[in-house]
Amino acid sequence: MTNDQRGGLARPEVSERDAETIARECYGIAAAAAELGSNQDRNFLLTEPDGARSVLRIDNPVFGDEARDGQHAALEAYRAAGVPAAAVLPGLDGEPTQRWQGFAVRRSEFAEGEPLVDQGYLAPVVLAEFGALAAASANALAGLVHPGLDRPHMWDLRVAHAETVKLAPSITDAELRARILAAADEAAAALAAVAPELPVQAIHGDLTDDNVMGVRGADGRLHPGTVLDLGDLSYGWRAAELAVTASSMLHHDPERPLRVLDTIAAFHRDAPLAVAEARALWPLVVLRAALLVASGWRQLEIDGANEYARERIAGEQAIFDAATRHPLAEAGEQVLARLGFQGVAADHGLRLAAAPLGGGLGPLAPLLPELVGEPTILDPGVESDALDAGRWRDADAEARLVSAAFEAGAPAAVLPYGVYRLTRTAVDAADAAPTWPVDAEVWLAGGAELRVTAPASGVAREVGDDSVTILLGGEWRLIVSGVVPSVSEGVALASGDVFAAVAASERPRALIVGLRRADAPSAPQGATIAASGAALIEPERARAWRRFSADPAELLGLPRLAQRDEAGDEQRRRERIFASAQERYYERPMQIERGWRHHLIDTTGRAYVDMVNNVTGLGHGHPGVADAVNRQIRILNTNSRFLYRELAEYSERLLALLPDHSGPGGAAFDGDDPERPRLDTVLLVNSGSEAVDLALRLAQAATGRKTIVALREAYHGWTMASDAVTTSAYDNPFALENRPDWVHVADVPNRFRGTYRGRGTGPDYARDLGADLERLGSEGREVAGFICESVLGNAGGVLLPDGYLAEAYARVREAGGLCIADEVQVGFGRMGSSFWGFEQSGVVPDIITIAKPMGNGFPIGGVITSKRIADALASQGQFFSSAGGNPLSCRVGLAVLDAMEEEGLQENARIVGRRLADGFRALAERHPIIGPIHGEGLYLGVELVRDRGTMEPATAEAAAICERLRELGVIVLTTSERSNVLKVKPPLCLTAESADFVVAQLDRVLSTGW
Repeated sequence: MTNDQRGGLARPEVSERDAETIARECYGIAAAAAELGSNQDRNFLLTEPDGARSVLRIDNPVFGDEARDGQHAALEAYRAAGVPAAAVLPGLDGEPTQRWQGFAVRRSEFAEGEPLVDQGYLAPVVLAEFGALAAASANALAGLVHPGLDRPHMWDLRVAHAETVKLAPSITDAELRARILAAADEAAAALAAVAPELPVQAIHGDLTDDNVMGVRGADGRLHPGTVLDLGDLSYGWRAAELAVTASSMLHHDPERPLRVLDTIAAFHRDAPLAVAEARALWPLVVLRAALLVASGWRQLEIDGANEYARERIAGEQAIFDAATRHPLAEAGEQVLARLGFQGVAADHGLRLAAAPLGGGLGPLAPLLPELVGEPTILDPGVESDALDAGRWRDADAEARLVSAAFEAGAPAAVLPYGVYRLTRTAVDAADAAPTWPVDAEVWLAGGAELRVTAPASGVAREVGDDSVTILLGGEWRLIVSGVVPSVSEGVALASGDVFAAVAASERPRALIVGLRRADAPSAPQGATIAASGAALIEPERARAWRRFSADPAELLGLPRLAQRDEAGDEQRRRERIFASAQERYYERPMQIERGWRHHLIDTTGRAYVDMVNNVTGLGHGHPGVADAVNRQIRILNTNSRFLYRELAEYSERLLALLPDHSGPGGAAFDGDDPERPRLDTVLLVNSGSEAVDLALRLAQAATGRKTIVALREAYHGWTMASDAVTTSAYDNPFALENRPDWVHVADVPNRFRGTYRGRGTGPDYARDLGADLERLGSEGREVAGFICESVLGNAGGVLLPDGYLAEAYARVREAGGLCIADEVQVGFGRMGSSFWGFEQSGVVPDIITIAKPMGNGFPIGGVITSKRIADALASQGQFFSSAGGNPLSCRVGLAVLDAMEEEGLQENARIVGRRLADGFRALAERHPIIGPIHGEGLYLGVELVRDRGTMEPATAEAAAICERLRELGVIVLTTSERSNVLKVKPPLCLTAESADFVVAQLDRVLSTGW
């Protein structure tokens, strides 16, 4: 093929009718033909009367027989290596290649599946699978030698730059053409440095999302399956196999190109790259992207009727935009860092230039020798004590830190390099904010002029109006901004030489000190620039800039404080010491070290809307609770055997929150007693599990019976007794098989699943419960108690059918048992319209268990019942809990109740919960995967189903959707026995803005993929 021919090839003039003729004459089959897309060949889907399908390809005449034979040899290599590929089917004469009117024709197996190219978002696991497939291809073809592979063609990335330059005139958009050429030139220059070291072998050359058939997995995702179309098979750089695959991943999430590092890492795992290949990789990605765009425009220029090429233009443009979103050098460092290749060590160059920091020099003295006094190193980080109570959200938070240091008498305040700044965190944002500073900020109090001296020997290289760059040891550049220079370029500086001054001023002054590799950009492209002039970048970019830059702290006599994301280290640390049964959220968990209201913040300053922490009902970091803990722990904390006012005060406050006890739903001791004792007694413990455990003991002691009736699919706790009545297969797959004999499991009144789905009423379920009670009585297993969540929380916030709880309570009491309401998850204002979940059903139980939100994260649990029931404990000895009801926990409990009232959190749950539920229901109208929306207030469940008719649970899809939502800044997890319900139980302070953000991100995931 000549260069002129490669400038663009018109496809063979073969129609669908011709394709049917070819199928009949060359392959002996009668088939209907439908054209498939192709840039330079003709492809047709052949469908026979019995439904059998195959693919007919008419090669462009420029391709020779040797190339086709090479492709057939590659298919054999794939087959031997286990790489799935569509085999070539022989014609009537037994040969793989047929001839028809001068055209070479081949017919291949039809690969079942779905096209991947038009899919939206691809999950990390899918990106990695593509990398593994590319590695498998490269490994399978490594030993293939065939004369048909030694051929020039335009998609060989060894000639990509030349081809792009040749085709670029076809791009009529002048601005785009200039971008393409500039990017190609830069990539070619970077590639030239390592090209001689790149290994060459046989490669597929076009292993992209367009040439791999997708297979739908149980998680609802398309995964790479069968390899198609070896039309670009030839010898080429091995790294090009990966570059082509990686570039095709970019348009699936073009605003986040660094996600393709998962593809690159997976390839490297299975086919390790040499350092030269790793350095070449992103330049190859850019060249492939540039060539795609140039070729697409050229193809339309010569074959304007090619709709396939026209449709691909936008996708190819997205690939190029993504490939060049970050500077080439920065993207290259990202690759090297992800693959674990060593960067340039900062200490090496600095040791050549830095003078010993001895001789009594204090902090900042190497730079500012005239500074008098100790500077203050500020902490703007995620765990900063100075940024509690939401102070980090103030627009002037950093300025306040600086001012506080000056007010305390410090002559200077330093905002360190590389410390993720909580002050820059953005909430309700799908993207991480720029939180990582690549410079140190040195703020000076107003005052006289100060000399600025070189902290190490070097040469002044760049002198600007307010900045000086000093080359240190040939490998590093020290950049100091915010000064008045006093040297010229090329001047040699010894350590301690004056090179600039800080101008006198009555106002605070800022110096920006950066340390860069000599070959690094002076500043990050597109970085956020602080008022001082310091640059901040997104956490994902820090991996590269940690290699480009270094902490100038040691040069300045300061401690090194630079941070990195240590979530992976923390995960491995846990895995060494934790039991395998302990749960952990997410495939790639983030490290959370701060919370504020309904937001959680990881160690990189990334904020997430917290939609699952019903334990912290008030929200994270509540100042009132913190103050209560701080004050009480300084005064007294003992046990409830001693007399102190907090225990009675808190218990009285809890009792005052109970509804009126009169009426048919009132609490009763047993069925024969006409008295209905009021709920007037509180017993405090440490957790919900302990509360349920105690409630079961109370019921058994008060009735003299053992049998407890629990509902199927329920969760009540982890202690021996509370776990015994926990029947959810989600928490224990063997739950129904290993219940002790004193537990009877009754049918769950879930209106959406099970016995009476879609037609049953509350009394229907209660009649079944009544039959269970009668049977238990006849067997001599009289019921002691019936335990039920007032709302089916473990099922995802499913509301009980109307009338169920009233009828169930009546039947239990008639049988002599007590009614236990588990309010651990659904009480304390979460339902919005009522403080207690049981109020939804118009009943009052005999025993109430409470816990999670009582202490806003502090361990408090409790039982509320009548004195008569509570006194039955005496038959089993005295009751005591070492920490339950101590002054500290009671004071925290009081602070929670005060805040709930003062902040109107129950009303907020009603209003925002309704807004959230309406938003979910609106999504259900557009997305069939959404089934029923459960719950009320801020206890909701979004049930995901594969079919609304059968209600087949979308379990794997639900887990995958949660993973994508985490990427977009929303923490939501699954619940129910089938783990297909998105549980929505956020802190009660959730705002309307955050609720709308959550709905929008769920819509985005369901629209673009997970």
